[in-house]
Amino acid sequence: MAGDEVKEEMPSSPDIHFEPIVKLATIETKTLEEDEDVIIKLRARLYRYETEADPPEWKERGTGEVKLLKNKGDKSRIRVLMRRDKTLKICANHYVLKDMTLKPNCGSNKAWVWNTPADFADEEPKAETLAIRFGNADHAKEFKEAFENCQKELESLEDEKKDEEKKDSNKEKMANGEKTEG
Repeated sequence: MAGDEVKEEMPSSPDIHFEPIVKLATIETKTLEEDEDVIIKLRARLYRYETEADPPEWKERGTGEVKLLKNKGDKSRIRVLMRRDKTLKICANHYVLKDMTLKPNCGSNKAWVWNTPADFADEEPKAETLAIRFGNADHAKEFKEAFENCQKELESLEDEKKDEEKKDSNKEKMANGEKTEG
């Protein structure tokens, strides 16, 4: 019997299925981004300049996807929105203004610095100096181009609005019999 092989059979595990005790309904979560179009969406790391520290220093605000969002109804509203990975907590939320300037940070071609008069990331408007760093120079360049295109678009919308107001003013003056401007 030395040549006989003993075959061990593994017990088969039964396919076990448990029904949940409590059934949860799916809930639709509103992000307040539903009324906005995404202009650009890139992965980055955001910092804010902490002036209250001694000495002042850069503090990391979060890593995630930064988006430029244009309001579908009001085209003159474009904002920067960034949420942290995993928690989705907002770490940047402010409007793009035509007088904002993106400056290179410490000579890096992957990072930009700008000032915003009112960032709503902490649910209260607060003036902030922000810096954003991308994984590569191409993404940084793409973000800067999109940001500056938004500013140009805002400027042209403002010019159109001024022209409209001027035309309306001239029509009013003509109706009243006054002389019109140019």
